[in-house]
Amino acid sequence: MDYQAAVDWILGFADYERCPGFAYASRFDLRRMEELLKRLGEPHLKPRAVHIAGTKGKGSTGAMIASGLRAAGFKVGFYTSPHLHTIRERICFNGQPITESDFAQLAAKLKPVVDEVNRGAFGQLTTFEVLTALGFLYFQEAEADFQVIEVGLGGRLDATNVVCPEICLITSISRDHTQVLGDTLPQIATEKAGIIKTGALTISAPQRPEVSEVIEKFCAQKGSPLLKVGEQVTWQELEISSFSQSLEVEGVKDSYKLSIPLLGRHQLENAATAIAALEALGLSPDTISSGLSRVSWPGRLEVLAQEPWLVVDGAHNADSAAKLREALKRHFHFVRAALIFAASWDKDISGAAAELAPFFELVVMTRSHHPRAADPLKLAPEFEKYAVPVEVTENAAQALAKARAQVGKEDLICVTGSLFIAAEARGLVKGLPVEYYPLQKPAAVRGKFATS
Repeated sequence: MDYQAAVDWILGFADYERCPGFAYASRFDLRRMEELLKRLGEPHLKPRAVHIAGTKGKGSTGAMIASGLRAAGFKVGFYTSPHLHTIRERICFNGQPITESDFAQLAAKLKPVVDEVNRGAFGQLTTFEVLTALGFLYFQEAEADFQVIEVGLGGRLDATNVVCPEICLITSISRDHTQVLGDTLPQIATEKAGIIKTGALTISAPQRPEVSEVIEKFCAQKGSPLLKVGEQVTWQELEISSFSQSLEVEGVKDSYKLSIPLLGRHQLENAATAIAALEALGLSPDTISSGLSRVSWPGRLEVLAQEPWLVVDGAHNADSAAKLREALKRHFHFVRAALIFAASWDKDISGAAAELAPFFELVVMTRSHHPRAADPLKLAPEFEKYAVPVEVTENAAQALAKARAQVGKEDLICVTGSLFIAAEARGLVKGLPVEYYPLQKPAAVRGKFATS
């Protein structure tokens, strides 16, 4: 099996990321994941683990934790989603994506075991479950000391919720995937808090009161000590630029003054949360500061060019759009601002438009190549409500050309609405290829599942 055959095989299973509609509770069953890993020798239990759930900031916080652990000399696996350019980015070891040859080799090793599990009583494995198992195998074979594992969706029923972590970390929770996880913050928080384990330390980023109440209840039920960032760990901003920001953090064990190459006030909160985790794992202050200063997390408020500024980000709901708008004001000086926007059809487009449209002098609607991308003609009216000029294009290349033709050297272009459009813009600017995957129809997905 070569790399492309391995990717095709994994994408041949039911994949909620490419399917415009699925039933969460009836589709996911951790018993089939547990059965698969048992047959593989339980590779997920070998490295020490940090498990991360939340709505926003999971990846950034995970990247900081992984970078801190690497700075301490540990061998570190990092499992995250979605990816920007290649599916291999989801499975990183010591800061580098899994190679094509290792991906193909492990897929070939998995295939007969997956076939056996799929003949069992717990239903068919999904793309995400198989990919998660491949990640666990890779980290075991690479002899990782730690694995930093980001939840894919929710937490309680997520395929990653088989690990036995030392730290269960919950980043900021807001409304997202409401058609899947619930309409209210307590419902969403209940799914996220499903990662909390008996005896493991739970670290929570600052939350709204109704979310904190849910997390506290789960910790009490599970006997999990709770550390609250914002109360037991605090921070304050020091200096900002267009490429970095510095902060001071008062941790449980020590104080820190450090700089991070990630933009946005929300990244200060993520950094304080990561420091809380790294302190709990016993890292020294110098090591923590060094690790966070070298973190890389592309596609999130990333500067791709100057004169004019070209910034890409994955903001896709009202909360993340508001944070993006504030970050652009804080970190950049410009005369006019143009927005390139594309989103998945199932996101809070009206909420994102309300936060972004009044800030920009021009909006260029487009679509990514992702199968869940919304028709830009249907997106445009949400922005036109705010009396901002709106133009429509068919792809990222056209959108970039149109925006660049209408701005000057002292202006700013921001590409956002999803990580998928951010990745395509990034690929065009940097000359990087992007892997594209076809849509899965709901009927095809239903045919791949057998619920117990």
